[in-house]
Amino acid sequence: MTSITSSSYAVHFNKNAYTLLNEHLSKANYSKIFILVDENTHNCCLAPFMSEIHGDYNFEVIEIEAGEINKNIATCTQVWEVLSELDADRKSLMINVGGGVVTDLGGFVASTFKRGIDFINVPTTLLAMVDASVGGKTGVDLGSLKNQVGVINQPEMVLVVSSFLRTLEKRQMQSGFAEMLKHGLIKDKNYWNELKALDSLEAIDQLIYHSVTIKNEVVLQDPTEQNIRKILNYGHTLGHAVESYYLDHPTYDLLLHGEAIAIGMILEGYISHKLTGLPKEELADIKATFLSNYPKVSFNTEDIEAILKLLKFDKKNSHGNINFVLLNAIGTPEIDVKVAQELLEESFAYYKD
Repeated sequence: MTSITSSSYAVHFNKNAYTLLNEHLSKANYSKIFILVDENTHNCCLAPFMSEIHGDYNFEVIEIEAGEINKNIATCTQVWEVLSELDADRKSLMINVGGGVVTDLGGFVASTFKRGIDFINVPTTLLAMVDASVGGKTGVDLGSLKNQVGVINQPEMVLVVSSFLRTLEKRQMQSGFAEMLKHGLIKDKNYWNELKALDSLEAIDQLIYHSVTIKNEVVLQDPTEQNIRKILNYGHTLGHAVESYYLDHPTYDLLLHGEAIAIGMILEGYISHKLTGLPKEELADIKATFLSNYPKVSFNTEDIEAILKLLKFDKKNSHGNINFVLLNAIGTPEIDVKVAQELLEESFAYYKD
């Protein structure tokens, strides 16, 4: 597969990714190379990744605990301290081998340690391959509030190696699939139709490539999310609130990112139908597609009230307004739409019916 070039880096695929990584390492003369993993990628991905690196380099492996619950400043502090203890300097490199938690947190740690060291992302989940590791967003959660602290900073390169997907359970694959479906909804109706007709996620390389291409095209137009890049947040305003609520709830099981965003896309689809003209049949298509791929979640009145209160923390907000990305039609988004409280509540009623 041909590499996808962004503003200051490229996304490389499969065997070519390792070839270009080795070329980069041979030329860059890094003082030390730190590889950030969590316990899952340490066990399943680190050995095959290291076996593809040729050359005599000074490697150190740093392991963090897996899961969104550990994507916080406390974990960053631990990694910063390890980097300092192991004599990392400004000519060091961090390679983040993992899902979105590892690439988001590792990118943020690298971007801030000694005011910034180089980093490379090696996403090992479908979600990270098509979303988290591409576009330069780095950061961590503040308590249960998603991605409240971070910076936009580009990696040296992103390496997408689809063989890592063999290590994932079906639920994790489905989580990433939600973001791919989103790419169809915001940019490409034909892609949406292709994805919803899939029988399985086995032959997925070309689909990953298409999703990365869509995201890259959007990011190139608006690297710092001043306008058009906001379309990538379709489903995320309510979806992130749902995800945060479940992350912090003492008795509910956690929802994966894609599971929460799938709910958000149904809710914001309903709002789109009411406010921006999304046709009724396309709304029904969106709801049916997500409910056929993701288990339905039951919300009571107390849950809904608490979720809606979390909207004030959404990153797209400005001047006290909660700004939504909605759809005029599948493939045609609209940004910065304000939504009345009653309509937000109605959207949950639509989801539940």
